Amino acid sequence: MTLLPALAAVTEKIGLVATASTTFDAPYHVARRFASLDHISGGRAGWNIVTTSNPDAALNFGFDEHVEHDERYRRAREFFDVVTGLWDGWADDAFVHDTQSGIYFYPGKLHVLDYRSDNFSVRGPLNIARPVQGWPVTVQAGSSEAGKQLAAETAEVVFTAQKTLADGQRFYADLKGRMEKLGRAREHLLVLPAAFVVVGDAMGEAREIPARLDTYVHYESGIASLSIALGYDVSGFDPDGPLPEIPETNASRTARQRVVELAEREGLTIRQLAQRLGGYSGLEMVGTASAIADQMEQWLVEEGSDGFNVMFPYLPGGLDDFVDKVIPELQRRGLFRREYEGSTLREHLGLPRPGNRFFAR
Repeated sequence: MTLLPALAAVTEKIGLVATASTTFDAPYHVARRFASLDHISGGRAGWNIVTTSNPDAALNFGFDEHVEHDERYRRAREFFDVVTGLWDGWADDAFVHDTQSGIYFYPGKLHVLDYRSDNFSVRGPLNIARPVQGWPVTVQAGSSEAGKQLAAETAEVVFTAQKTLADGQRFYADLKGRMEKLGRAREHLLVLPAAFVVVGDAMGEAREIPARLDTYVHYESGIASLSIALGYDVSGFDPDGPLPEIPETNASRTARQRVVELAEREGLTIRQLAQRLGGYSGLEMVGTASAIADQMEQWLVEEGSDGFNVMFPYLPGGLDDFVDKVIPELQRRGLFRREYEGSTLREHLGLPRPGNRFFAR
């Protein structure tokens, strides 16, 4: 939230998505910050809704232990309602700024939220007009049962980490099916799996890059990443032995399960797992521009995703290679835009502007 307003001033089209925790922040703060960013950027803000999975974070916010997993998601659902209620607290045309009559806003176009529950007491209104986009785009990344349900109810973009097309298709069908049961249109939520993209002029050249990067992962760094993913300290186990039975904890259940399945599927030792987790262990698209475009097209056509959260091996070179080599191939196939559809992040993503629950137009 410090960086993005600065970026807003020197960019015109790109979306600006920041993370804010529903476990360790206040709805009024989040609503005001993202409304401000949306106005500053001319409607390019997005809120990545997280419940904070790292148990150590709780120690910085007055807790002796982390909030229980499902309770974090129940709080997040209510938090979302409060934030969006605050964004809807002003009608779009509430502010007139009429210096001649002395009318700054129409009182009849203000709604005081006055929200009260066991978790929150928020009177409102915000001291800022309704965001340009109505609501900044809402993003979510949970893949547990509670996370998927929260996404189906609230999210417009979902970041996920499905490694295979079959896994992606199952996740995609699950999430879209949940939406339909709630009466939401499937196209109003975009599933974007993380994809680690490495472009080379030949397959061998491309494969050398991630292999070389993996050798730079220091064991102490990797074992810390592995312990965080598992929610359990594994630094005391034999690094060259298999991963032992790890009890379920209050950390991210999806991350833990993903690591356990990876260890079992590939028979990895703790050292090898640490190297993977210290580097990158998700979906990889490594090869020529044409091969990467083939893989992306398959995911899109066969309903594994609606797009990708593209990750690069290094910057700016990895990004430059993708823009200069892969994007033209995707454009040639009609899979990527040649010009922007509008000026807001919602318009870029093809998402509708939400109506105001208190002031129907």
